[in-house]
Amino acid sequence: MSNIRTRIAPSPTGALHVGTARTALFNYLFAKKHGGAFVLRIEDTDLERSDQRFEKDILDSLKWLGISYDEGPDFGGPHAPYRQSERLSTYKKHLEKLLADKNAFYCFHSEAELEVERERLLTEKKPPIHVCEYRDFFGAEAEKLLKEKPEHIIRFRTPSGRKINFDDLIRGEISFESDLMGDFSLAKDLATPLYNFAVVVDDFEMQISHVIRGEDHISNTPKQILIQESLGFPLPVFAHLPLILGPDRSKLSKRHSATSIVEYREAGYLPEALVNFMALLGWNPGTEEELFSLDELVRAFDFDKVQESGAVFNIEKLDWMNGEYIRKISPPELIKLAMPFFPAEAADKDPKYIQRIVALEQPRLKKLSAIGEMADYFFRDPEYLRELMRWKKMSEKEIVASLDKSIEILSKAETKEMTVESLSGIFLAEAETMGARGKLIWPLRVALPGKKSSPGPFEVMEILGKDESLKRIEKAKDKFVKQ
Repeated sequence: MSNIRTRIAPSPTGALHVGTARTALFNYLFAKKHGGAFVLRIEDTDLERSDQRFEKDILDSLKWLGISYDEGPDFGGPHAPYRQSERLSTYKKHLEKLLADKNAFYCFHSEAELEVERERLLTEKKPPIHVCEYRDFFGAEAEKLLKEKPEHIIRFRTPSGRKINFDDLIRGEISFESDLMGDFSLAKDLATPLYNFAVVVDDFEMQISHVIRGEDHISNTPKQILIQESLGFPLPVFAHLPLILGPDRSKLSKRHSATSIVEYREAGYLPEALVNFMALLGWNPGTEEELFSLDELVRAFDFDKVQESGAVFNIEKLDWMNGEYIRKISPPELIKLAMPFFPAEAADKDPKYIQRIVALEQPRLKKLSAIGEMADYFFRDPEYLRELMRWKKMSEKEIVASLDKSIEILSKAETKEMTVESLSGIFLAEAETMGARGKLIWPLRVALPGKKSSPGPFEVMEILGKDESLKRIEKAKDKFVKQ
């Protein structure tokens, strides 16, 4: 195994969302491409908002997607523990070093004071940064204030006049001025680290070589570099992925589409399709090819083809891609996946009946959840909208005559003729005598499922059988006869 080590570090304050899953995927692809290790770490120091059910969702969702990690909280690894809440003594040790080296200090300003300062700076059109008056209070002076002012946090003592540069694998050289950063927070106290500090310590302790994350973290990078330098840690390589955008090019949110992986799973998307789709959110293989297995993505992936600009989340593209994957599934596997989405009545049906329905609907499916609505008429009597059965300007009398003709034809059909080939031959031959196929076929097509959109009437009749098909045509006819 190479020395390359990447990580994903979600907070268990909500379900795993598409942005974090995409980041996990890119970390996984890069690590596997180079024979490295991919680490899952849980950032749960926000005890008030962290919830074990969300941690379970994160683990379950990654496993469902097939994004496997080499080290993590559920099975450990050489750098355990992998939950921040279990690493507090490690953070304390490094915080104490920063304080002892005068690279960090105690800030005694209240939240109210900081907010007043922030509003004043904004009014004066100055950057709302905090250069703390306590930044030079150390030793006995700081100890005295700690006793007098219990409300405090620990801040980094940001050096003035520094230019912090780093090379990003996607964006090239990026530069920040330390004078525009202020003295930023590290921890609420020695036992409660905050994000920018904890992530630096964890990445060092876990020997992370490459930090691959969203571009919304770019502004955190210079702060983390300053902390790394002060603690004598080596700098990892950074790569900041483009944001995922909605169709209006604002950051993807629930108003655009579902955002959590579990929502897509429950909607009937396949993990292979979702992984393939997420890989193309910001990465281009450089060819016209769009469908990739996970192994193919590993072989094809590199950062040279990751774009800088935001990637638009196109739900229509995901639906198309999911449909392509559905059509690749074997019938037995598709039945197993689709059964939870069928109406309850399906549980009492013959497995062969279900198999024929799934085979019929498979070419039309874009997501598994749709099969329940698309095929519900196979399990319960449809409701008819009279106008749906009207082809062009047919009168009601003509519709009744058309349905009577279908009843006549079907009543004469023998059991052996209840196949798509035989039924189409019989009905289409009769339709030709009526001057237009639609006069016979359209009312029949609607009468069987009660829907405007469905598979062809011969395919439906083959599955429903002669008696059920006749019953439905009669019921549709009654809509016009028994007014």
